[in-house]
Parts: sequence; structure tokens; C-alpha cells
Amino acid sequence: MTAAEVTSRSAEEIGRTALGPRPLPPLGQQRAGRAPAFQDTVLDNGLRVIAVRRAGVPLVELRLRVPLAGTHRTHAARAELLATTLLAGTVRRSRAEVDIDLARVGGDLGASVDPERLGLSGVSLSAGHDVLLDVVADALTAAVHRTAEVRTEKERLTAHLTMARSQPRTIARLALQRRRYGDHPVTRELPEAADVADVSPAAVRSLHRRALVPRGSLLVLVGDLSPARAVDTVAAALAGWRSERAAVELPPLPLLRGGDVRLVHRPGAVQSQLRLSAQAIPRTDARYPALQLANLIFGGYFSARLPENIREDKGYTYGAHSYLEFNPHGATVIVDTDTATGVTAAALHEIRYELGRLVLVPPDEDELESARRYAIGSLSISMASQAGLASTLAAVATAGLDLDWLRAHPARLAAVTRDEVTAVAAEFFAPTAFTGVVVGDAEVLAGPLAAIGGIDLSELD
Repeated sequence: MTAAEVTSRSAEEIGRTALGPRPLPPLGQQRAGRAPAFQDTVLDNGLRVIAVRRAGVPLVELRLRVPLAGTHRTHAARAELLATTLLAGTVRRSRAEVDIDLARVGGDLGASVDPERLGLSGVSLSAGHDVLLDVVADALTAAVHRTAEVRTEKERLTAHLTMARSQPRTIARLALQRRRYGDHPVTRELPEAADVADVSPAAVRSLHRRALVPRGSLLVLVGDLSPARAVDTVAAALAGWRSERAAVELPPLPLLRGGDVRLVHRPGAVQSQLRLSAQAIPRTDARYPALQLANLIFGGYFSARLPENIREDKGYTYGAHSYLEFNPHGATVIVDTDTATGVTAAALHEIRYELGRLVLVPPDEDELESARRYAIGSLSISMASQAGLASTLAAVATAGLDLDWLRAHPARLAAVTRDEVTAVAAEFFAPTAFTGVVVGDAEVLAGPLAAIGGIDLSELD
């Protein structure tokens, strides 16, 4: 056959036969892979350490999670400044020396903070993970938070906040948090610029001494290591990190109850942000695998019902998603999409329609199998790399779960029945279970939204 005689086929042609689309092969039996060597223990200073051997590349991934909640007005600002100056120098290392020591072992280390916790994420060559741990220990026990560094970070943070708070997605997120939880500390995801101005370097140092403690914290190490020796290395490196206090957990969140969607005015906006949310259940609940699949079927991936409706069929948006958001006390479902102002009311109507349809029209076997494959495949991908396994394990471990739970989860997903998905859909995806916000130009949106009902216009008064 010559090159001229060779014809190519499109993906659609390859996926079809004369009798129709090629059927997907059945989902194979889910088997947990060989258990990796690991240690899961609590040190005498109260720090939980999970060390997992995952060979393949000579690296070690590190994830540290320290609960760091607070109720003071300026806590969010102090926590941000604590995180940004934590690695800026210690009693025995300058900022440059921190970077040089990490570079020598192919390492990297970064800090972040949210209303729940402070996190450190890092990586190094496996032969140098003792150096990585030494830098972490040095920062935890001897960071100096120099006055000049804190002042520089205050200026940078103030500029960042000014920009961030002008972004539509940030406005929508903060509005949703206020709608869901009022003045609960979890809503303070971004500090106020005025609060940043009120924070002194001494207040940052005080927060570090008082709140950055090991008891109740979690450290995960994944990589080319011996778990037992890694735990011993951690115990030696962090021997000086001690406190009689326990890390401060986020106060319990109120249960989320359904209600009207609040319209938040953003003058002149040509797009609207729609954010709906309802109470869900944590990973520890036996119904969680069914809830996970119900969410995928509704809006959790590209082929779900919601994006098929308002993206593919009606063209109201470039993307529509739903996802589960976890906190130390449970979980919520969030529905997230942005639309042009002119179709905002129609998009909200279709979201409610799809929520009701999930309750009244259970998924067929093909929908369920497609979501099941996606869930199992996504979990497998998330655990395929050292970095992915470290992050995934840190996420489930903060809920009190362990590596065995994570490895057994594909089998739980494979066992979920259509009736179980139908039951959780009726309980957690009913339209009346949701509340939320629409952020957009109220002068244009108020009339159409009021016409479809279930809208709170109180912020416009």
C-alpha cells in the first residue's frame, strides 16, 4: 500500500462500528495493589508522622499540616505574615542560607496558610531529606520573623489584597462564605488590608510561639526512604519542637441549610458568578463513595449532566462544575459557574432543573459506570507519583484516615450500587438543600432573577 492509499480516521470513526458506538469493556475487578512499606505513628511531642516508601525516583516529598485557627480580628493577617516570613531566616540561617542548603540537596520548600491550618510542602533528593527536615525544624523552632522582613511582606500583602479583592471569582468566593457561615472564622480567607496594617512584627512572633506547635499536627513523608529510619530522623530533627499546648482546630461549622440565593451587586459587570452550596458528608461516612459518584454524575467532570446542559447544549458558559469541599468537621457540595449577564437567570434555572432531575431521574447504568471509572482512575492518577500520594494522603489523614483507607477506596467505589447513588442524590442534591450567591450587575439581574423566585435581594436595600 502506498502512502497515497493510506487514509486516516477521526476519533469518532475509530470509536464506532457499523452497529453503532463501540461498547466500553466492563470495569475489571478492583484489587488493591501491594501495600507499600509505611509507618504511621505519633511522636512523644504529639506530632503524627506518616512515612511511606515509594521508590522509583530518588526523591522524598514532605507535607506538614499544623492547625492554626483563630478568632481574633487580625488573626488572618497575622497568619499570612507568619507563613510568608517563616522561611525568611532563622537564628542560624539567613534567607539566602535557607535557599542554599535546600539547593544543595535538590530541595524546595514553601509555606501557605488558610483559615484552618498552616502548611509546609517540600521535596528533596532522598539522600538529603535529613537536610530538608533540618531546615523545617529550624524554621519551626527558630524562625526570627525579622522586623524588616515583616514590614516588606506587609507591603506586598496589602498590594496583593487590593488586586485579589477586585477579582470576580474572589468576590464570589467571599460572598459565598459569608452566605454560608456568616462571621465564622472560616470565612476569613483573605485578611482585610486594615488588619494587615495593624499587625506588628512582635504579634507575628507571638503567634508563632503560641500556635505553631506539634501536638495535633501531621507530617507526611513519601519517597525513596526507609519508613522506620525516616520516623527516627523526624524524631531527632524535631526533638526541640515542643509545647504543652495543642494546635488550635477550626471551631465547628454550623450545618448548612437550604435557602434563597443572595444577589450581590457588582456594578457594570458583563458576567455573573453563580455559586450554590449544600451540606454533605465527610469521607468517614459509609455513604461517601455513593455521594462522590452522585456528584460526578451531576457536575463533577466534563461529561456530567450540568456541563452537558448549560455548556454543550445551551452555550451559557465555558465551564460548569460541582465538587466536594472538605473541612475538619464535614463537607459541602459546591456548584460553580460563570455566565454572561444576559443568560444568568436562565443558567440558574437550569442548575436547579438538573439538581431536581438528579433526584427524580436516577442515573442509568452507563452514567454510573462512566462516573465510577472516572473516580477510580482519578484516584489512581493522584497516587501514582510521590508528590500526588503525599498530598492525597495528607488530605485524608487530616480527617483521621490512613493509607489503608486510601488503598481500599477504589474497591468501595466499585461496590456502589445505583440504589445507593439514588438515595444520596435525594438527600444531598435536592434543590431545596442549596443556598448560595449570584454576583453580578443587580440593575440588570434583579428583575429576571426575581421572576424565577428563590432570590434574596436584601443586600440591595
